[in-house]
Amino acid sequence: MARYTGPVCRLCRTEQKKLMLKGGRCKSDKCPLNKKRAAPGKDPKARPGKRSDYGLQLREKQKLKRIYGMLEKQFSLFFERALRMSGITGENLFVLLERRLDNVVYRLRFAASRSQARQMVLHGHVLVNGRRVDVPSALVRPGDEIEIRERSKNLVVIKDSLKEFGRSGVMPWLHLDPDSLKGQFIAVPRRSDITDLADIKEQMIVELYSK
Repeated sequence: MARYTGPVCRLCRTEQKKLMLKGGRCKSDKCPLNKKRAAPGKDPKARPGKRSDYGLQLREKQKLKRIYGMLEKQFSLFFERALRMSGITGENLFVLLERRLDNVVYRLRFAASRSQARQMVLHGHVLVNGRRVDVPSALVRPGDEIEIRERSKNLVVIKDSLKEFGRSGVMPWLHLDPDSLKGQFIAVPRRSDITDLADIKEQMIVELYSK
């Protein structure tokens, strides 16, 4: 399956926003954005030009796509699915993205980043309702139980990632038992619940795809 293999810190510099692509490094002093580095490919002293409406819409789409670790084809398929659902398309898109298995594994603090969560799913470390699922884009439903398989519970990366649970817990639509490494997807989140992505303007993404 195709995936981005280039330097991920470059993506954050392009968007001038922390996309949380490298877990703990993004919160440390090593993050390039903390050093106020300019966007790649531009003269740091050059004055930024005014962006067109299309440019602003494109940047919003790129930010959201990169946050969830998706390439264009898969992201557009998710948008088309959101478009066919009843309700507000932008909110539907967020709901679908949050229901992805790799995202749920990340949200449950089993992984430090979505890319790490994706790798864990691909390697068969994750069970959904007691059955191994190795498709990162599989959609989780309310009531589904997500857990780490028995042979993988002693992995150092999982133990390190779970430290974040002690600091900030999990999102309100999830439940986690850190002792058994078992979580549950309680309910479909509302757009207002996804507070860490409150600055994303999903309406701009809808307008971009509507052209």
